[in-house]
Amino acid sequence: MSSYLYELPTTGAISFADVCVDPTATYITDIADTTEARANLRAALKESKRTDQGEKDYLRLVKVLDDYIPKLYGLLGCISQAEMSLKAEPIFSWRTTLSSSLFLNSPRISIPTFSTEVVFTLLTYAFSISNLARAVVHSLGRYETERAISDAERKAKDERLAFAVTLLCKASGLYEYIGKECLAEWERERDRVVSLGISCPKPPDLSREVVIGLSKMALADAQNLAIRKLLSKAAFESTLTPGPPLPKSHPSPALVAKLHLECVALYSSARSLVKTPGASKGGSKTKMKLGFGKDKNSGGAQDETGEEVAPELRRYLADEIALHGALARKWLGVDAGEHGGTSKGGVAVGFLAWAKKDLEELRNGHLTGGMINSDREKEMRERRKARVQEELESVNTFLVGYKRMNDTLMFQPVPPQADLQAMIPAGLLAVAVKPYAKPIPAFGPGSVEYTRRQTEELELLNAENATDGHSPPAATPGSSSKSYAGAEAYY
Repeated sequence: MSSYLYELPTTGAISFADVCVDPTATYITDIADTTEARANLRAALKESKRTDQGEKDYLRLVKVLDDYIPKLYGLLGCISQAEMSLKAEPIFSWRTTLSSSLFLNSPRISIPTFSTEVVFTLLTYAFSISNLARAVVHSLGRYETERAISDAERKAKDERLAFAVTLLCKASGLYEYIGKECLAEWERERDRVVSLGISCPKPPDLSREVVIGLSKMALADAQNLAIRKLLSKAAFESTLTPGPPLPKSHPSPALVAKLHLECVALYSSARSLVKTPGASKGGSKTKMKLGFGKDKNSGGAQDETGEEVAPELRRYLADEIALHGALARKWLGVDAGEHGGTSKGGVAVGFLAWAKKDLEELRNGHLTGGMINSDREKEMRERRKARVQEELESVNTFLVGYKRMNDTLMFQPVPPQADLQAMIPAGLLAVAVKPYAKPIPAFGPGSVEYTRRQTEELELLNAENATDGHSPPAATPGSSSKSYAGAEAYY
């Protein structure tokens, strides 16, 4: 049980001193610090690109981004409040790691406006948080099936698992913020620069539908881990005696089924959303544009690119839909076998047989297929294959047990699949999106230092007025100050 493993982007170098004008020379040091923080991010991303998967330090990347993002917002605040101006429209170069490409490497494109930098930086932040959650889970191993693990050790690892759930909920909130807030601003900025004749391509990474889809996928990944935590004690107790009857510590099988069904709903919604950009035509021509640079005849047109999201992401979502659908049917069958009485013996066998068939198809690659394009996808598919094999063995154990009971004691007919489908309930969400709060700028309007300086200037002004005998009279109830021109003259 894990989550999607993102390919992290890389970015080109930029010096903010080359694009920003500080007329009062107030922010010279801050501009240099912001450039340095971005250079640190660029270096960390390049180093991560060269590092083997098992040795990547996602926590370091998160810390580098935590340092850069407030400084980036400080720069934006100064520009928006006219404390700085721009020498020219900045151009930022990023690899679009969510884009499908004719080649195996991610295409790099150059896109104008500071809004582009905000979106790609926050996307990289969300990717890093998601990958950090995956690394945390990977470090735990299959601890709940270790026979020698103590109760205290198991609970400690449960807490680490809960931390990974929190990280994914945070990533979900970050994607939601990007999709609903940042991309709306980016679209406005895009319209502005296109009207000036500047080319501004729109890869899937900058599609609102794709990013909202990633939010739903992260939430589904979080729910997946939450289910594992819920079952950890029962999984440990079932290691010695698998199959029916369930241990007393086991949560309601019907509840577990509903949790898996909600995963199916979230992954299905995510898959529908990320497939949206592929609806436009002429995608192959655009892939050539992205691979070899700008189209000389494009001018200032809004290049929609027609790019599709990378196939490995679409396959991941399809596999997760199939897996959680099968697991939901498994637990509906177990619930019928454990709590349905003699009248539900056939229902238990029917659901478990259906789950077994789906898991076998998923194991053999009949559902999604496709060529594996990267080591990352190979790793994800291998882990899922191991998970599917483990679940298939569990389903077989329950199916053999309940079938024997039905054949010898209950004698109930097995309903057809259409009847079983009508018995499937709605899903249940057990986790929540953690909304992203924009950080306080490191400098400029809205920053702690800026507010402190304004407060000190106001206090100094009041002190000077008091010294000169011009202190404004204190307001009393029913009266108002008339110390400004046009006081009480309302138009």
